[in-house]
Amino acid sequence: MRKPFTVLIPARLASTRLPDKPLADIAGKPMVVRVAERAARSGAARVVVAADSERIASACQAHGIESVITRPDHPSGSDRLAEACARLELGPDEAVVNVQGDEPLIDPTLIDAVAELLQAHPSAAMSTAAHAIERAEDFHNPNVVKVVTDAQGLALYFSRAPIPWWRDGFAQDTQRLPTPAPLRHVGIYGYRVRFLQAFPTLAPAPLEQIEALEQLRALWHGHRIAVHLTPHAPGPGVDTPEDLARVRALFADGGSQLAL
Repeated sequence: MRKPFTVLIPARLASTRLPDKPLADIAGKPMVVRVAERAARSGAARVVVAADSERIASACQAHGIESVITRPDHPSGSDRLAEACARLELGPDEAVVNVQGDEPLIDPTLIDAVAELLQAHPSAAMSTAAHAIERAEDFHNPNVVKVVTDAQGLALYFSRAPIPWWRDGFAQDTQRLPTPAPLRHVGIYGYRVRFLQAFPTLAPAPLEQIEALEQLRALWHGHRIAVHLTPHAPGPGVDTPEDLARVRALFADGGSQLAL
């Protein structure tokens, strides 16, 4: 039986590349509202935006989206989510899925899969997702985060480097890809509330600081992360004005299918 879960969407106004990003208009609605509407199509019992300002909260209220105000000075999204869990009085055994506030094309079935995976792996404190890399340029791109897993589908390591490194194959041709295909990490996370609230108290890990990947802190301290393998790459997120223009065009082309 599927256990109920809550989707939390951290949203902050500060963005060096796209100021006021959560409020950027996409087909007549703020981007954070578009994200919440997509998340509401999942099996989540509740969808809540964890905002850092009244402007975001007001935009959510205007469109019937639940929100909670969190401190503006959190060092990471995980800290913001931990405060949101406390404000919402979520129980320690409840599950939450962190959907980024700049993913207006998030697949609702991916949200469900990440939540269900956490339930299926009692030993895991977190769950996330990945998909097969098909292009060599993505495999070698440090902006594309890679993950390797064990036989149970639990993460062994995340890296910006190309992993696993195909020693013999790459000695001949670095443009080929190993088999099975390497995995690209997708930035969606499921958490048990108990772990999420403890996470900000864990000391930052040396590997986390080297790679600039927060999830390595969990592995460093001995926590397990279950990885869902999705057959499709997620829709594009929004980090830059160019990304925003691309997503706006997709909503315009998608009509009622995307513009809820």
